[in-house]
Amino acid sequence: MRPRTTALAVLLLPVLVSGCAPAPVHRLSSDDLIKAATRLLTDDCLGRRGLTAPRPDRSPPSSAEQQRVSDALFGTGPAQLSVRLPTGFVVRAHSDGCLAAAQQRLYGDQPRWFRTSTIVNNLGPEATHAHLPLATVRERHSADLADWRRMRSRAVTAAVALLRVNSPTT
Repeated sequence: MRPRTTALAVLLLPVLVSGCAPAPVHRLSSDDLIKAATRLLTDDCLGRRGLTAPRPDRSPPSSAEQQRVSDALFGTGPAQLSVRLPTGFVVRAHSDGCLAAAQQRLYGDQPRWFRTSTIVNNLGPEATHAHLPLATVRERHSADLADWRRMRSRAVTAAVALLRVNSPTT
């Protein structure tokens, strides 16, 4: 796996390869709803490309197959999206992989979700870097937090609809 995708893969592969049995939609937390819908969407996307997501109950694929799956999931070439955080770090992502397509479907705007979620997920490090209380940093990013909540709510609604349609017990 290429270094630029390693960190993202480490964060996302448990979501994509967890072999947990499906729970009824109404019993899932918001996080689990989004994870399940993301897995369904990425599996479908990989399937359309003739690929299969790795699973703990399957033999590991060859390194060439792993690379094809990684490229399909996370995109290829130079990253199309980039956010410079107040800490100085730059976070990049692709908009051309199956994961980006799943985020687009769930959140409604994948580039905006990437930007907003990256900022919101880094408020703690920003507070530490700036030697400010987290509450102060959260207040400075109130518009980002509101945007994050709005897109997250949209993703939960989309996930519920998607999972109900694709549930074998509906």
